[in-house]
Amino acid sequence: MRKLTKIIFFLLLCLNAHAGDSWTKEREKAKSLITQEKLAREVSFLTDSICQGRASGTRGSVEAAMWIRRKFEEAGLVGMTDSWTQGFNIRHGLNGRNVIGMLPGSRSIPCDRYIIVGAHYDHLGMLDGKMYPGADSNASGVTAMTSLAEMFGAMRKMGKIYDSNIIFVAFDAKEFDLKGSEALWSMIEYGRLRNPLSGETITKDKITLMVNIDQIGSSLAPVSKDRKDYLIMLGTSSLKRDRRDLLHRCNIEEGIGMDIALDYYGSDNFTKIFYRLSDQRVFVDNKMPAVLFTSGITMNNNKTWDRTDNLDMEVYMQRIRLMYHWIEKML
Repeated sequence: MRKLTKIIFFLLLCLNAHAGDSWTKEREKAKSLITQEKLAREVSFLTDSICQGRASGTRGSVEAAMWIRRKFEEAGLVGMTDSWTQGFNIRHGLNGRNVIGMLPGSRSIPCDRYIIVGAHYDHLGMLDGKMYPGADSNASGVTAMTSLAEMFGAMRKMGKIYDSNIIFVAFDAKEFDLKGSEALWSMIEYGRLRNPLSGETITKDKITLMVNIDQIGSSLAPVSKDRKDYLIMLGTSSLKRDRRDLLHRCNIEEGIGMDIALDYYGSDNFTKIFYRLSDQRVFVDNKMPAVLFTSGITMNNNKTWDRTDNLDMEVYMQRIRLMYHWIEKML
């Protein structure tokens, strides 16, 4: 009985919050920009032979980086550097580049709070004459990130003001022990990351959250046997207590109804391991709240057949929309 009362109270809170929101129509317009067909086209570009598997330091990596920059510009982001990129050394003779843009919370009312939304765009490239397209790993994460930039950008163009600026980052060199996210952290640590509008230094204390998206397009590794519409979020323990249930709240409030998991398939050990395998690890190690959104590892990982047609576009689109609602509440 107590459990039922708690659920009813939670639903009432969600309904009241939703009823008092005057931006519902604008959100629907922003979400309508993201369709299954569009997602398929964009993932297909990143997995096309022109990108050659997106290995760091290759021509294919440059093509992917240029595409991401265009998507950022179209969304209304501002480049964090003149070139939109942060170059860094991976190893002798091999260089990488992060692509970084910022969506101001407001252009007329400066705010000094930031969240980072990132996804790595590099993959294995060409090995023994075969291309590894990396649709799920991680063209799916990159396209999810650029889609979020587009939705938030559309809301800003319609007049929505946020309490935080959003820094969108396409990380390079995840496959080289997270060199891209380490390079971004170095910019923060040494005071080289600056707000492109105000010129002010973005220090660690001004960044409230890091959101990483890695492998989010598949429905081949469900958390429940009878559900393919699932989403895994790791790292909720790094959030303030009153924010740890927000994903469930958004899931109910927006009528999405996905199967949500806040651990990695019920295993504490695997949760701890997987939480440290991607770019959020650098931020976790530096004691910054960070979460990972994923749909888990599948048998297509790091295979030549990790292609667009293996992704579940309907579920993928719903995940992106749920992440959008959650991030908006975190602003």
